[in-house]
Amino acid sequence: MSLFNLTAVIPAAGIGKRVGADIPKQYLQLLGKTIIEHSLEPFISHPEINKVIVSIAENDCWFRRLAVAEHPKIEIVNGGKERVDSVLAALQVINKNDYVLVHDAARPCIQRSDIDKLISSVRLAEKGAILASKVRDTMKRSSDSGNILETVDRENLWHALTPQMFLNKELITAIETAAEPQNITDEASAMEMSGMAVNIVEGRSDNLKVTREEDLILAELYLSQ
Repeated sequence: MSLFNLTAVIPAAGIGKRVGADIPKQYLQLLGKTIIEHSLEPFISHPEINKVIVSIAENDCWFRRLAVAEHPKIEIVNGGKERVDSVLAALQVINKNDYVLVHDAARPCIQRSDIDKLISSVRLAEKGAILASKVRDTMKRSSDSGNILETVDRENLWHALTPQMFLNKELITAIETAAEPQNITDEASAMEMSGMAVNIVEGRSDNLKVTREEDLILAELYLSQ
């Protein structure tokens, strides 16, 4: 697989309530640009990525106002209610033999070096892969009431990150044939359900997802460096 077409997919139809803002979190400002602009930039500028598909909500009134929306690599599609619906909507307009890199709109700190590492891994192994970081803290499982039930062994335990990279036709099939689609939390989980092997590529732990208000401060710190 020395040569293949690459397309990036950015699902951005979520509303991000946990951040506590009046607008979807991907449109909050970090260092003079929106979060989604930071998230898009490494894919738009990557010489091997031909196209970037952004899935937005039908009533989204923010994305098309951004200058990046006019970039020749950008294509916009309507997303769906769940993240997996937005991903699938983008996959349907991409050549089935392309490889796709699906990246969260609210991960603004992704670095080009990690994207290159992921592409190289998939190219070498001819197998889909995800970026992930090793769990370093002691892990606890709790009951619904908040009591600790057990300490979970952190050996071979990883935080799944994005982008996640797969052959488009295989990812489409995995999503459309999933026995429990409600349990698809990322692209790798869909592939796992279909019995496909997925590699892990160790990525940078500063590739954080903005979920809570305090993440904005940390993301700004990482981006400023």
